[in-house]
Amino acid sequence: MRIVIEDEVAPEANAMLQALYSRSASSVVNHLERVQERGFRKFMESYYVGYGHESIGDCGFTTIFIEDVSILTCKAVQDTPLYFGQETSTRYLDFSAQGYSDPAGTAASESIIRGWLDLYAEVNAETLAELQATHSCPEGVKESVWAKTLEARAFDIARGFLPAGVHSQLSWTTNLRQAADHLRDLAVHPLAETRAVAATILESLRERYPGSFSHKDYPAQSAYRARTAGADAYYRGQADHPAFAYVCTADRTGIDLLDRRIFTDRPKYEPLPRRAGSYASFECQFLLDFGSFRDIQRHRNGFCEMPLLSWAHGFHPWYLDSLATPTRAAVEPRMEALRVEAERLPISEEERQNYLPLGLLVPCRVVYDLRQMAYVAELRSGKTVHATLRSVAHRMHDAVKTEFPFIALHCDLEASDLDARRGTQDIRPTSTP
Repeated sequence: MRIVIEDEVAPEANAMLQALYSRSASSVVNHLERVQERGFRKFMESYYVGYGHESIGDCGFTTIFIEDVSILTCKAVQDTPLYFGQETSTRYLDFSAQGYSDPAGTAASESIIRGWLDLYAEVNAETLAELQATHSCPEGVKESVWAKTLEARAFDIARGFLPAGVHSQLSWTTNLRQAADHLRDLAVHPLAETRAVAATILESLRERYPGSFSHKDYPAQSAYRARTAGADAYYRGQADHPAFAYVCTADRTGIDLLDRRIFTDRPKYEPLPRRAGSYASFECQFLLDFGSFRDIQRHRNGFCEMPLLSWAHGFHPWYLDSLATPTRAAVEPRMEALRVEAERLPISEEERQNYLPLGLLVPCRVVYDLRQMAYVAELRSGKTVHATLRSVAHRMHDAVKTEFPFIALHCDLEASDLDARRGTQDIRPTSTP
């Protein structure tokens, strides 16, 4: 037996090392010498591009860091089940000083975004002050942890008033083939900013890995992508989109043939086996604010539509109900004025999203197998999860228990409250240098 771990070669060279296994029984040690002698770029040009061995591109990974782009573009980059990465969190960071994307580029459009950012900053400050005045630190909790808990709670409420055009940042770890595939879709996206980001990334990747990004474009394929990934990039749902509804498709005979203990004896945090999940699937439709949709989108082992942000389904009441009475009275008229101004902008409905707040309800549609449905219901039911998303997770729990009452689910079904664990969910140095 021989085990070799090699993490220090470039992505294309790493892909080449793995590809050589398919045509040679020699050790990777010998393959590495061959890569160094011949050069990985010539190999990738000959085999990956020239002969269509796209699976070789699956073996080379790179990480792309994308900064100062709208939340909408972040969502577009993440709109693939093969996305791996992280994005700046609106639940833990102050976004009031962030930049923003303003595709209309007029005084009126800038005033709308500035109006939402002003509302966000005011709601955040007033909500934090109200929380500090009404919620004293519980016994046994550090004052510093409780202070972070209250700050996080204020961000939870204020983030509903952030415009979707506000700037964020994200990372994207991807293999070379998936990068090329997804960038072709992003190149025809309805948002100009997203198309520009895709073009910039592609140019940078071509410079870094010319052997892996010299694909030809074919007119029929380009036209098809323009329709499916461009014009139809967003899910609009129905005018009467359900608050929550689901359809379950199941091979119940197959489930009955499985050892029932797979379902009844499952311990907490242990997912169902993949084969058990394959016997049933759930298509769920529901309304959720766009801010919390971003957490649902993070579950890659399923299908998740990208909804269009609009006023069609109104503003999630949780955000307004969470405000102190004087704050709410001052906020609502300003929200209505900003809504009217945004509707007047002579731009497409896709670009108009930049001027709309994250607290708006959007039509959601997800398709999960039984394994993923149980996983999402459990993970998103915890008290540290945003309250608006917890309510959807609870409905998912009910759906699973209705269809398969014998499945052990470990969901937290209690009402949301201030949980001090929010104050400990941080990335910080373990010691001071």
